[in-house]
Amino acid sequence: MMISKTRLPILFCALLAAVAVATFSAGCSKQPNDRTPDGRIIVQYWEKWTGFESDAMQAIVDDFNASQDKIWVEKLTVSAIDRKMMLATAGGNPPDIAGLWAFSVNNYAEKSALTPLDKMLEKAGITRDHYIPVYWDLCEMHGHMWALPSTPASLALHWNKKMFRDAGLDPERPPRTIAELDAMAEKLTVVSVTRNGKKIRVHYPDLTPEEKEKKDFDLLQLGYVPSEPGWWNALWGYWFGGSIWDGDRTLTANSPENVAAMTWFQSYPLKYGLNNIQTFGSSFGNPSSPQSPFLAGQIAMVLQGVWMYNFIDKYSPEMEWGAAAFPSVDAEKLPNVTVAEGDVLVIPRGARHPEEAFEFIKYVNTQGPMEKLCLGQRKFSPLATMSDDFIRKHPNPYIKTFIELAKSPNARTVPRMSVWLIYSDEMGVAFGQVGTLLTTPQAALDDVQRRTQWKFDRVMRRWDLVKEDRMKEWSQ
Repeated sequence: MMISKTRLPILFCALLAAVAVATFSAGCSKQPNDRTPDGRIIVQYWEKWTGFESDAMQAIVDDFNASQDKIWVEKLTVSAIDRKMMLATAGGNPPDIAGLWAFSVNNYAEKSALTPLDKMLEKAGITRDHYIPVYWDLCEMHGHMWALPSTPASLALHWNKKMFRDAGLDPERPPRTIAELDAMAEKLTVVSVTRNGKKIRVHYPDLTPEEKEKKDFDLLQLGYVPSEPGWWNALWGYWFGGSIWDGDRTLTANSPENVAAMTWFQSYPLKYGLNNIQTFGSSFGNPSSPQSPFLAGQIAMVLQGVWMYNFIDKYSPEMEWGAAAFPSVDAEKLPNVTVAEGDVLVIPRGARHPEEAFEFIKYVNTQGPMEKLCLGQRKFSPLATMSDDFIRKHPNPYIKTFIELAKSPNARTVPRMSVWLIYSDEMGVAFGQVGTLLTTPQAALDDVQRRTQWKFDRVMRRWDLVKEDRMKEWSQ
C-alpha cells in the first residue's frame, strides 16, 4: 500500500521521490511470492543481526515455522536496515517484519512508517505488565504501541578483579559512588616517570605533587577513563541525577546535573594530561575486539552492556571480572542507575501481511521462544517473568545483575524524541570539545541547548500541523 504523499513530512517525501526513480536491489524491488508450494502465507522478515545473534533468531524462526502450517517466515539479514526499511516503505514494498533498534522507533512512527500494534495487542491480551516496564515503554510513543521487544540490554560497570588485587583493592568491592570511582581509578593507574635519569613504574598516587602538576609521565595502565568506549557520553547526566529533556518539548542539555557530569568527564584529561591520554588511547582497539583496552588489561574499569560477556568469553576467557551498577554521584539517593536499550520487532506500514507478521512477533514474545532467543544471544529476557532454568543455564555469571538493573526505578533510556540522533550528535561534539580542553562544560552545553532546542522547536511546529490527523489515523 502506497502512503499518501500529502500526509508525509518533507524528508519522507524526498525519500519517496528518490525511491520512485532509483533502482532498488532485486531482492527488495520485486514483489515476493505470497505462498509456499503447500499454501502457507510467506512473511518477509528483515533483521540486522549477523553471526551467532542471527543464528539464535533463525532457530526461533525455524521453531515457529514447524509449530503451525499457515505461515512461513523467511528471515533475511539486511545491512543498513534502518535506511533500507524506510526506502522500501516509502516505495510501497516493505517487509512484513523488521528488526530495529528501540531508539529508532520514534522517528519511524512520526513519519508514519510503522503500523500501530494497539488493536492486535489488545486482541492478544498482551499488556505492559507482561514486561520489564522499561522495555514496553521503549516501544510506545504518543500513546500508541509501535513495536514489541526482541532482545534487551542494560549497562553496568565491568571491572578487572586481578588489576584490583594487584593495586591493593578488594576485588569483590567495586566503587559505589563517582568519588569512589575516581579514587580507585587513581590507585589502579600506573605510569612511567623519570627520576634520577631512570624510568620507573609507579602508581599514580605515588607521584609527587610536582610530577602530577607537570604531567610529565607516560600512562602504562588506566584505572578508568569516561571516554572509553564513549558510546553513552550524551547520557552521563543520568548518573548525576539529571535528564536531557522534560519529556515534552523542552531540552535540558545545560541543566546543573549535566554540567556536573561534563565537568567530571573533563576532570580526567585535566588530571592525567590530555596528551598522555591521547597517546595511551592511540593503542586502543575496537571495544569488541581482542585489542579492546579492557580485554587487553590496559583499563581496569569500563561501562558496558550485557553483551560484553560475549567478548570476554571469546577473547579473554581467563579474565577475572565482575559486573555491578555503575556508580552514581550519590549511592543512597541514586542507586542502580542504568541505561536500558533493546532490539525490537516492528511491522512497517504497508506490510502485505500484518496479521500474520504479528502472529510471529507474538510467538517471539512468549516465554519459551523469548528465553531461547535471549539465551542464544547471551542476553536476558525483556519479559517480567523468567524461568529458573533460564537463569541457571545462562553462561553470564552476572546476568541477575543486568536484570536487576533493568528493573530498577533508575533505569533510564535514550529520549523518545524524533530529534534524538541530532541531539546525540550535538552532545557528541560538545563532549569532544570538552574532552580535548577546547571549551568549558557550561559553554559547550549552552551551545547544545541553543542549537538543538531550535531544531526541536521546528520539528514540533511541523508535528503540530499534522498531529490531529496522525492521531486519528493511528486510532483507526
